[in-house]
Amino acid sequence: MNSMDIAFPHLGIFLENVPKNFTVFGFTIALYGVVIAFGIMAGILMAVKVSKMEKMNEDIIWDFAIYAVVFSVIGARVYYVVFSWEHYKDNLLSVFNLRQGGLAIYGAVIAAFLTLFIYCRIKKLSPFQIGDCGVYGLILGQIMGRWGNFFNREAFGGYTDSLFAMRLPMSAVRGHEITAQQAQMAAEAGVNYIQVHPTFLYESVWNLMIFTLMLVFHKKKQYHGQMCLMYLGGYGLGRCIIEGLRTDQLLIPGTNLAVSQMLGAALFVMAVIVNFIVLKNKKKQSA
Repeated sequence: MNSMDIAFPHLGIFLENVPKNFTVFGFTIALYGVVIAFGIMAGILMAVKVSKMEKMNEDIIWDFAIYAVVFSVIGARVYYVVFSWEHYKDNLLSVFNLRQGGLAIYGAVIAAFLTLFIYCRIKKLSPFQIGDCGVYGLILGQIMGRWGNFFNREAFGGYTDSLFAMRLPMSAVRGHEITAQQAQMAAEAGVNYIQVHPTFLYESVWNLMIFTLMLVFHKKKQYHGQMCLMYLGGYGLGRCIIEGLRTDQLLIPGTNLAVSQMLGAALFVMAVIVNFIVLKNKKKQSA
């Protein structure tokens, strides 16, 4: 394979010269950033659309989005850097270089929810109703944003020969994300590529299913905040499973536990329990 090729051999898809960036008027623009930007904009528009369904003033969403986007990007970067400090400690300026990726979605989620509660506290608004709008934008942004990982040749898993197996030239990916097994298999086969689980694709499709369920269930929701729980629980479950396949896991310091996998599992359990308690209390109140 050439260094810029990507293939899904069992699907008969062979993409040649897939770029990581492009140049406009002498400026190099990373496709990763373009995809993320489109995902953010689409997410905001989706949240605004849902706010109309909730009969809310859409200006509230636009105003909140300004703060949420800024702090979510910061949160995503901080989360990634904290749990992959070994790659940054000897070159601190690289912390500010986002061109090669390095945004962890759970950092963005944590920052977004913190921003939501602080914003609503200051504005004296319901964080649960606004959150029920915002999570639609959040998950739509994730569905689209994961394709930034495709262009960056990252967020992939270990070896697989399944239907969706993806081949990436070894020269196009970060060395520390190639496992010893993958490197050995490539050497023994005499090829210059690794064949991997496209976990970015798995997560994008999983999020699309959660997004669809949220749209279907929206009119049947029983309290403000229930869509937030559906998002946190649904995404948490999928991330817990998919994270186990990835080769670039961010680990809890001093352990072999993937922090996003543990967090995903915890959020799923929390969402199920909280939803059960709230519905039980509502049933008692209506009895």
